[in-house]
Amino acid sequence: MQRFSPRKWDLTELVTDPDSPSFRKKLKDIESRVEAFEKNKSRLSPQVSERHFLGMLQSLEDIIERFSTVSGYASLEYSSDTQSDKITSLLTRMRKMGSEIDNRTLFFDQWWKKHLDDRNAARLMRVSGDLQEFLRHKRKLARYSLSEPEEKIINTLDVTGHSALVKIYDKITNAFKFRLKIDGRVHTYNREELSLLVRSPKAATREAAYKTLLSKFDENKGVLGEIYQNIALNWKDECIQIRGYSSPIAVRNIGNDVDDNTVESLISVCRTNADVFRKFFLLKASLLKMKRLRRYDLYSPIQRKEEKRYSYDAAIRMVLETLGDFSPKLGEFARRVFVENHVDSEIRPGKRSGAFCSTISPKVTPYVLLNFKGRTNDVFTMAHEIGHAIHSIAASGKSVFIQEAPLPLAETASTFSEMLLFDKILNQVSGPEQQTILVDHMDDLYATVGRQAYFTVFEMDAHRKIGDGATVQEISEQYASNLREQFGSSVSVSHDFGVEWTCIPHFFHSPFYCYSYSFGNLLSLSLYQRYKQEGKSFASTYIDILAAGGSKKPEELLKEHGIDIGTEKFWKGGFDYIREQTRRLEKVLD
Repeated sequence: MQRFSPRKWDLTELVTDPDSPSFRKKLKDIESRVEAFEKNKSRLSPQVSERHFLGMLQSLEDIIERFSTVSGYASLEYSSDTQSDKITSLLTRMRKMGSEIDNRTLFFDQWWKKHLDDRNAARLMRVSGDLQEFLRHKRKLARYSLSEPEEKIINTLDVTGHSALVKIYDKITNAFKFRLKIDGRVHTYNREELSLLVRSPKAATREAAYKTLLSKFDENKGVLGEIYQNIALNWKDECIQIRGYSSPIAVRNIGNDVDDNTVESLISVCRTNADVFRKFFLLKASLLKMKRLRRYDLYSPIQRKEEKRYSYDAAIRMVLETLGDFSPKLGEFARRVFVENHVDSEIRPGKRSGAFCSTISPKVTPYVLLNFKGRTNDVFTMAHEIGHAIHSIAASGKSVFIQEAPLPLAETASTFSEMLLFDKILNQVSGPEQQTILVDHMDDLYATVGRQAYFTVFEMDAHRKIGDGATVQEISEQYASNLREQFGSSVSVSHDFGVEWTCIPHFFHSPFYCYSYSFGNLLSLSLYQRYKQEGKSFASTYIDILAAGGSKKPEELLKEHGIDIGTEKFWKGGFDYIREQTRRLEKVLD
């Protein structure tokens, strides 16, 4: 097996040179295909033949895949260097082109959603194979669609609206430099480097790192807060007042093709079970010989020695072995991402913080961005993002329209991959190491279940308050109230954390995205319990769920496998697992 070292990803499969004649030729070819597709407008009638309808779908599919290749390149290059003026300009150009393509092909979407009668729609859906649910969902969205000219205006303005606001937020925050005195010397960090320090074994370092982070965002909360206010108002104006959605979060729910009551049940159960995390925080405080954790200490490591480090190559081997043991097929999917050099793992100035997986099209192996620093948490992050990649590869036999699972299911494979890794590592250690891994696991469960659910609660409150004219200070007060509810008396939260919401990119990039983490994690806990009961035979069921992509409504897909996500009872099952891990930690401490 080849050895791997941190490096920048290879995007030449998408575009070799954006300044080359071949790139211009790609764009011209896309333009020609869009022009050809526009001629279908005269063919659209209730009596259109099944053959012509399927041909139009295939033509649109081809346009989307080809444009996704060039626009995906621009987006990935921008993520790898957000400070490049050249790449920023290319990204803006691609977004504008994408908006124009959307406008020019919009007639087909509008015809399908608003101008075709139910009887003929049913006739065409019957011959559409896996696209039936995709087409049905589009018809459901019809009540929130506007006229074609109005949709074109919104598409055009989005380039300088929400998308532009997000780009400004990224440009400002990714350029932040943080000056911090450590052991008598002043150092300059980017955010990724600073994130290491909030997990320092030294309490003073953790506090100093958080204060440095929060003070920088506090200094800029005026402009960052105004960006967020405008994003929320734009969301309200377009989605509530113009399109007629019932609430800000309903926009995301309907887009995800999940019922409001499913999400309400999820959030309700997360709030009523917040006590399990409070109990964990008290256990962790005792391990750290503290009466109560401060918010600065939330992610404190409990080991008395230096945190274990993994080489990049060792981390990859561990992730591949873990997935391969569960399913050789999924292990091979994961290996493909690394072998094709589709992972950007090194830390560089200007590179986007965090981690993500990007699927360009069913024909292209997904790309993964990491900021690998060698911690155990970085290995789990790798497993998480590679889980996303194998989900996409498992569904690569589906159309580009339905390869991606709805957002709540999109976190399933990523979380399940982390669970497999956790189980593998825990079984290899004992004593203090096992204690440490259990604490890290509970830290992660809090971060991806409890914290994300409360993020969603905050967003619901913030969007409502901003709609009523809330100031940036009032938004911060609401966030502080949110923290008090989730932590209760188990964690001491200082005043400076009121501005933490300005540090959370998801609030700006994708409103109400965060509940998908709680959804995906609790769902994965349920699937993992099934795996522990059924053993190796469960792998085929799991792969079937992944391979469905977005071809079925989540409630229906999971019901086929005996899972009812519309009930609070189901979500409580996930918390049963979390409570068991808390009890397990208590036993290790005895």
